[in-house]
Amino acid sequence: MAKGKRVSEAVIKRLPRYYRYLGDLQAKGVTRVSSGELSSMMGLTASQIRQDLNCFGGFGQQGYGYTVEFLYHEIGNILGLNRELNCILIGAGNLGHAIANYANFEKRGFHMTAVFDNNPEIIGKKIKNIPVSDVKQLSVYLSEHKVDIVMLAIPGVAVEKVIDIIYQSDIKGIWNFSYLDLKVPDHIAMVNVHLSDSLMTLAYKISEKERAAEEQE
Repeated sequence: MAKGKRVSEAVIKRLPRYYRYLGDLQAKGVTRVSSGELSSMMGLTASQIRQDLNCFGGFGQQGYGYTVEFLYHEIGNILGLNRELNCILIGAGNLGHAIANYANFEKRGFHMTAVFDNNPEIIGKKIKNIPVSDVKQLSVYLSEHKVDIVMLAIPGVAVEKVIDIIYQSDIKGIWNFSYLDLKVPDHIAMVNVHLSDSLMTLAYKISEKERAAEEQE
């Protein structure tokens, strides 16, 4: 990637899909793939794929395509998956349990080291063999341990009680499942995950297909 060149958010969001598809190809023993073949698998145009990858140097050869193992490795490096990242989870309710038990975390280098909650009935119990700590201990934990990512799986009201502690720490990123669009300091990266937004998007797509079917009748 050229120094100073800004990559669009749309391209960044497609990188994990490339990584996933290339990983599947590698597992099947495929050694080479063209942009056209990736296009048919991913539902993108071959031109779009080439443009996306050219943001980071291209990686392919005309008439040859892409070496699957090499491209998989390079996209992993671009995504920052060539290192281990320590994560903590705040919120040990149903959503927190689902997040903590997602198997691919460890495979991708994300290591959960602690879980916090404010519910006395949950504190002390274990999630993935990690005891749930009282959120009152969050400040001390952040000051004594290297934490790269905070996963927020708590309501907005609860977020407001801990967010200043998080901002004052040395964390690098927040994976935000709360319904607050937080404004983070410049040194912290953040991704908001709004589950209801994706469900409403699905509802829209269903409605669109129903309208299209009605128009054809």
